[in-house]
Amino acid sequence: MDTGFIIEKFILVAVIFGISLVVAMYSTYAERKVAAYLQDRLGPDRAGPFGILQPLADGVKMFMKEEIIPASSSKWLFIIGPGLALLCACIGTAVIPWGSPMLIGGKLVPLQVADINVGVLYIFGVVSLGVYGVMIGGWASNNKYSLLSAIRAASQNISYEIAMGLSIIALLLMTNTLSLKTIVEQQHGLNWNVWYQPLGFLIFMVCSFAETNRAPFDLPECETELIGGYHTEYSSMKLGFYLFAEYINMFVSSAVMATLYFGGYNYPGMDSMAVWLGPTWAPLFGTAVFFGKIVFFIFFFMWVRWTIPRFRYDQLMNLGWKGLIPLAIANIIITGVVIAIIEKF
Repeated sequence: MDTGFIIEKFILVAVIFGISLVVAMYSTYAERKVAAYLQDRLGPDRAGPFGILQPLADGVKMFMKEEIIPASSSKWLFIIGPGLALLCACIGTAVIPWGSPMLIGGKLVPLQVADINVGVLYIFGVVSLGVYGVMIGGWASNNKYSLLSAIRAASQNISYEIAMGLSIIALLLMTNTLSLKTIVEQQHGLNWNVWYQPLGFLIFMVCSFAETNRAPFDLPECETELIGGYHTEYSSMKLGFYLFAEYINMFVSSAVMATLYFGGYNYPGMDSMAVWLGPTWAPLFGTAVFFGKIVFFIFFFMWVRWTIPRFRYDQLMNLGWKGLIPLAIANIIITGVVIAIIEKF
């Protein structure tokens, strides 16, 4: 067994996990700052310069709050729910290629934890498992409002997974692969898939909003009807895990959108940059570009949240079943016809 390989993967997993948690932590700060800017307020400005220590203050507050488990709840499931939600959010990062292979000490190191040939299916499997964390938390609380919220979340996620899967089929018809690494490599330079699949990207992005329970699709946490939603009964770090899972899901969704449609770590002029920076620093620059795209999508998630009002639940379901699914099927047919015509001529 190659010990160097194990150490290399262990370090990569630790770095990605750490970055995911830091991004989730500072997404809470960015959310407040973006909301404040759009509403002509200051936002957090007391904890450290410009309020940059606010996430640390929030973390300390979460740890110090009293841990309450309702007497009538299913205790083991009540504890497992938040952990499962956070775990499913984190393991989605395993198949994302964060950069091109990097030369370290004469050895080419891939900046991807696992290059499996069914990476797209893995992402969908992980997203599907995330529903269990929400559903278990709502059911184990033994609170009818939490249960109603969990049922809403599950039905919403399942509904929009269908449209999301159909939107990806058109992309797979073009790329002929399920490997995220291969899909990124095919988008070298500025040959991004969004130019060929604009409708598919639009459908995928709307479904990502619904999958992460973000506004205008945040019906599981609708304050007027269901209070805090499926995590109403949770306190301390169990509540923190659910909130963290939402922001990590947002981070992973942004990374997947950037990977599938916006070239991942590819950018215009990357060949010239590779010659100038060399085989060690050029991949890191590509990774920085990739994170720039992710940050843009995270900002877009927040921009939409503080701009567009929440849908009613019937509007949410109508959009998924009567709007996005027919559009995704039409996109598959159009893509297939175009590919057939191109191959024939």
